[in-house]
Amino acid sequence: MTSVKTEEKQPTVLEQMGGVSGMLYSSLPVLVFVIVNFTTKNLMAAIVSSLAAAVVIGVVLAVRKGTIQPAISAVFGVGIAAFIAYKTGEAKGFFLFGIWQSVVYGSAFLLSIIVRWPLAGVIWTFLNGRDRSWRDDKASVRDYDIATFVWALVFFARFVVQRWLYDEDQVGWLAVARLGMGYPLMAIALLATVWAVRRADKRLKAAEEAAEARAEADAEAATEAVLARTADDLLTPDMDELKRVVDAESRDKSRD
Repeated sequence: MTSVKTEEKQPTVLEQMGGVSGMLYSSLPVLVFVIVNFTTKNLMAAIVSSLAAAVVIGVVLAVRKGTIQPAISAVFGVGIAAFIAYKTGEAKGFFLFGIWQSVVYGSAFLLSIIVRWPLAGVIWTFLNGRDRSWRDDKASVRDYDIATFVWALVFFARFVVQRWLYDEDQVGWLAVARLGMGYPLMAIALLATVWAVRRADKRLKAAEEAAEARAEADAEAATEAVLARTADDLLTPDMDELKRVVDAESRDKSRD
């Protein structure tokens, strides 16, 4: 009983990463970087401020969620972006990692459709601690292919727009595009994923119920067959035994 309760209380991967609030807080270091860089015109001050914001947010999330995963996630991405900005000596370098990250993610999502392992389904089941029974249903795989393609479009749209703004040295608009094309577009992709999940779950539930009904019908048929054989054994006379009885009666009569 204790082990079952312990398993039920295990947090999902999404919860370990800080949940939805952790994802929202991760955008704050970007705002801090842009604001400090715009007001001070000092790239180093903007880098230090964004890193400090990431550390503070990570610690707060770690304390609230009881795990250091949010702190690591908060600092890692901002740290890479800040390092690139420092090495390039340009504020727009802060966004370069995210730009190329988008094209890599978009390519990965497209590739997953080709190999018939759509990432929308794989990631959803992983984050929510569910099995991959949908892999055995072609219609469910197709639904997840559609959701995965939406994710790929989101990532490639981010890359195209933000790469153009990067080439145009539009640091302020880069921040706007980073945030504006972040969660709003992600919400659309999530809706597509939820659509696929609901269709797959409904279909798999129906298949499971049908399988259970067939199993019950087979069990009932097997039980009826056993009962029928038992009844036949009880009602059908044993001809050999009957012959022996008749012969015995005949012998008895002949003696009389």
